[in-house]
Amino acid sequence: QVQLVESGGGLVQAGGSLRLSCAVSGGTFSVYTMGWFPQAPGKERELVAAINWSGGDTYYPDSVKDRFTISRDNARNTVYLQMNNLKPEDTAVYYCAASFHRDLVRLSGAHFHSWGQGTQVTVSS
Repeated sequence: QVQLVESGGGLVQAGGSLRLSCAVSGGTFSVYTMGWFPQAPGKERELVAAINWSGGDTYYPDSVKDRFTISRDNARNTVYLQMNNLKPEDTAVYYCAASFHRDLVRLSGAHFHSWGQGTQVTVSS
């Protein structure tokens, strides 16, 4: 059974930075497409970053492009999300997830089979 454990969340002022980590065990991490999904209260989870199995392809929506960077270390079975210039609207619980889907185009939560428990990110104004 695949387990994902996020860490690195916290409280930060607007304009600040955080680096989230997601450690994966119980599966073959190096074949997974990985994604990060924030979920704010009353809202659905939305994909804000995805990375393919090798790290050679990434996806970001326009809302976070140039602020967020996803990366992975297959030797450590870990995926990261570097978040810079954070805004209050980035406040959410951030979940990482694993998928066998290879194509990052039109990727959605339905394509992901395993999820972590989430880590809270709070950005104060």
